[in-house]
Amino acid sequence: MSKSPAKSPASLSHYRPETRLVHSGTLRSEFGETAEALYLTQGFVYATAEECEARFKGEDPGFIYSRFSNPTTAMFERRMIELEGAEACRSAATGMAAVTTAILAPLRAGDHVVAAKALFGSCRYVVEDLLPRYGIESTLIDGLDLDQWQKAVRPNTKSFFLESPTNPTLDVLDIPAIAEIAHAHGARLIVDNVFATPIWQSPLALGADVVVYSATKHIDGQGRCLGGVILSSEAFIAEHIHNFMRQTGPSISPFNAWVLLKGLETLAVRVRAQTETAGKVADFLAQHPKISRLIYPGREDHPQAATVRKQMRAGSTLVGFEVKGGKAGAFRTLNGLKLARISNNLGDAKTLVTHPATTTHQRLAPEARAELGISEGFIRFSAGLEHADDLIADLDAALRAA
Repeated sequence: MSKSPAKSPASLSHYRPETRLVHSGTLRSEFGETAEALYLTQGFVYATAEECEARFKGEDPGFIYSRFSNPTTAMFERRMIELEGAEACRSAATGMAAVTTAILAPLRAGDHVVAAKALFGSCRYVVEDLLPRYGIESTLIDGLDLDQWQKAVRPNTKSFFLESPTNPTLDVLDIPAIAEIAHAHGARLIVDNVFATPIWQSPLALGADVVVYSATKHIDGQGRCLGGVILSSEAFIAEHIHNFMRQTGPSISPFNAWVLLKGLETLAVRVRAQTETAGKVADFLAQHPKISRLIYPGREDHPQAATVRKQMRAGSTLVGFEVKGGKAGAFRTLNGLKLARISNNLGDAKTLVTHPATTTHQRLAPEARAELGISEGFIRFSAGLEHADDLIADLDAALRAA
């Protein structure tokens, strides 16, 4: 809208997530369309100069320019609000635009950020390399160690940042405990919830202050477009995010917002099916002689299984596994797959696999990757919508030939 971020309509808040994913936030034109309308427009017109002035002053509600907001974008944001249980939301052009904005917009020179070391490579770049260029200090710690969060806090610490489960090793961090430490020191907790999805984990309900998504992943879920989401309190979005995005322009296009809005309708169905498949694949790989390590949050042998039970409603659509034979063994396995496709994306209807050491985390030094458990033989597996038995047969054939 012209000044304030999208707010949650109360009428659908009592429905379950599957229902809200289909109906929440819908705005219908005078034509009464069934599918949400795509308002592919840059700007808007005003009946009078006085109306235009009032709109720009924020005295008259309505749309001004699609960099600020747009009816289609507003529908997507309202549906995300309903799903996440947030007060307000802003969508961005990409997941990294959402992450960078959520971290950077509230800060100024002299502030300090504490973040878990286990981050997607670009997220770690923002914390480790970008923030210091603007006089913002940062400290990377082992996110699983609560004492390290506590000890890293300084008088100028403003934000904590983490992923859970982490990319790509699927560590599960204790969100309520970390939120408690942050709040005790007057800091906010920002959580990247991509690997859990809003279907299996609700960081705001667990104590987080801000949740970010790469909507490119499960929310689209079909490899079509880029997008990002920031969800938080109305005060945080209004004070820190809305004007930053309005003035700097990392905004989502109306077309991409429409694609993502339609993707939300099937999100719960897709994530449930993909999670069931991921669990079956994990059980198969755990017994395979070519696998030296298997990580899946839905299994009791996961290192943080107790934390998973406490804060997640199910596992993940992702599986991490280490192939014997290092990089050569991993590459032979990847090259031998017929169904699963090599790609650095995830959350897609198609099963995707990647080698993090040479893709998503290649910019990290070898010792930094080793510290995070990203070995040369490690593969990240994102379950798609194919039949689980076909994927297992594909993996078995590739592993046996590796």
